[in-house]
Amino acid sequence: MILLTGATGNVGRELKALLPEARALDRSSGADLARPETLELEGADSVFLIWPFLTSDGASAVLGKIAQHARRVVYLSSSAVRFGADTDPITRLHADLETAVRASGLEWTILRADTFASNALGWAGQLRAGDVVRGPNSAATAVIDPADIAAVAAAVLRDSQPGTTHTLTGPDVLSRTDQVRILGDALGRELTFDATPFDDARAQLLADGRPPALVEALIGSAQNRPASDLVTTTVQDVTGRPACTFGAWADRNVAAFG
Repeated sequence: MILLTGATGNVGRELKALLPEARALDRSSGADLARPETLELEGADSVFLIWPFLTSDGASAVLGKIAQHARRVVYLSSSAVRFGADTDPITRLHADLETAVRASGLEWTILRADTFASNALGWAGQLRAGDVVRGPNSAATAVIDPADIAAVAAAVLRDSQPGTTHTLTGPDVLSRTDQVRILGDALGRELTFDATPFDDARAQLLADGRPPALVEALIGSAQNRPASDLVTTTVQDVTGRPACTFGAWADRNVAAFG
């Protein structure tokens, strides 16, 4: 049996469609990663782990509970971990989780994913109101389609690759300006990106009611993460097909911006 955490998220939904036999481990079933005693793991062989919190507190307890029942864990991490754990709060979280996963006693596989294409869905409200996306700028990376992350995860969950760390990227290194332009092509509109100073972006996120810890993590990630020109062939190597372009993702998700 395969258990999936994060089954309602952008990667999790795609993965559940690829693994209909898998069981979702989420709050709709009474499971809460913040309370390991609520996790029903009997009969499990493998667990796909997405950690939903901003710190690694409690991760060892959750992994210990998993290890009582399952044989292996596949953890979705960040490609930014290769820059070092202190790059920003989100990278530090993933680095800490990777350490906990490796120390868990489980067979493990780590998937380090680059920037999700689906992060662009956060611009939908602005694009319903106009043709300008405003927000903090961030370094260019090889943006990856969540469906490609899910395809690799499904392959790994079905065919164990213990002790392996895969870095997953899309085929093209893109800035936010690039993403907005490509999204405009899909929508048939001329869109522009207007970079917001980090202090202004922080103030706006706080005014919108976002939790301060989340705001600092998001701003820290945008401000401090280095640019990356890394493009890997992992999606092709594992699934047998090339990684999707951001344009292909945008074409599939036009309705979300209408």
